[in-house]
Amino acid sequence: MSDPIQTAAFAHARRAHLLDALARDGAIRISLLTDELRVTPVTLRRDLAQLEREGLLQRVHGGAVALPAGPSGRPPDDPPTVTGTIAVLVPSLDYYWPGVVRGIEAEARRQGFGVVLRGASYELQDERPVLERLIRGENVSGFILAPNTDTEHAQDVIQWLAECGRPSVLVERDAVVLPGHEPVESVRTDHTLGAVLAARHLAALGHRRVGLVMSRNSPTSRKIADGWHEACAELGLMTTSGFEPLLPDRRSPAFSASVDSTLDDALNSDLTALLVHSDPEAMALIDVALNRGISVPGDLSIVAYDDEIAELFTPALTAVSPPRGAVGHAAADLLIKRIADPDRPLSRILVNPSLQVRASTAPPRPVGERRRAAE
Repeated sequence: MSDPIQTAAFAHARRAHLLDALARDGAIRISLLTDELRVTPVTLRRDLAQLEREGLLQRVHGGAVALPAGPSGRPPDDPPTVTGTIAVLVPSLDYYWPGVVRGIEAEARRQGFGVVLRGASYELQDERPVLERLIRGENVSGFILAPNTDTEHAQDVIQWLAECGRPSVLVERDAVVLPGHEPVESVRTDHTLGAVLAARHLAALGHRRVGLVMSRNSPTSRKIADGWHEACAELGLMTTSGFEPLLPDRRSPAFSASVDSTLDDALNSDLTALLVHSDPEAMALIDVALNRGISVPGDLSIVAYDDEIAELFTPALTAVSPPRGAVGHAAADLLIKRIADPDRPLSRILVNPSLQVRASTAPPRPVGERRRAAE
């Protein structure tokens, strides 16, 4: 028997994904979304009908289009009444996070909340001063944030949030409140599943010797590594002992040499495929490979993790695509529900990523042929 709370959470995340796709593309087609969301056309038609009843889109044959007045359906001179302010603190205002922020802003606006946005670099050791200023200066109703959980002040930030008198939702993060280790309300991508999807795709193509390349020792990368190792063991994929490089920051003088060395190690280990986190690192590896006469995907298949810019590259990269907009929508909705009902049960929502298969993966060539091409 299905859990009605879990079913409702899935339905909300699915509808948020539809609104995010609609905001991005201006139209959505059921035929293109059934596989991506792993639901039947009937389910998607029901979702679109519900969203149309809520004034969020207009259904057309085979899908839906955006309303001329925007996602709320209100005319431009009738904006929603603002009933509160959500403070958003994310590690970066470029690359991965703008998609999450756009989802937060769209859902907050739909429900009559304003958003105050701040960016804090991964190197920031203590986010509390930023959060304290937001409470003093903006009169916020609650927080959505992705704190740096790898600093000495990380637990202090979580404890401060629990005691500040404002509800909060973590986005793409997990944490607990001490001393009882109660989980903090959160919404995040199932990055473990993302790595599993990549491993299954490579195994289905016939790859048996595969590797993982990471760009940062972060909460996301650790979850990717966990899913990758679990899937490779389950699928019988061979991963070379000691091959799991952590590339330095792209701005580092050591980055180029590290990419060269990583490619050498992959070829010397007879690997035929790599999962690379994230897109720019995958592109750098491919650039170096092509410059050295190594074919992608002929000699080496590459799956990128993030799908922020993977489709724009040549060859277009097969990529694990976290549902950034859907995560943002769900986080805003969860926080607003908490603001309205402080005593409601705590929720932790996992949103599934998808795999976008493109031109950078193919069945492996025999090792001898690949070696000749590499040399």
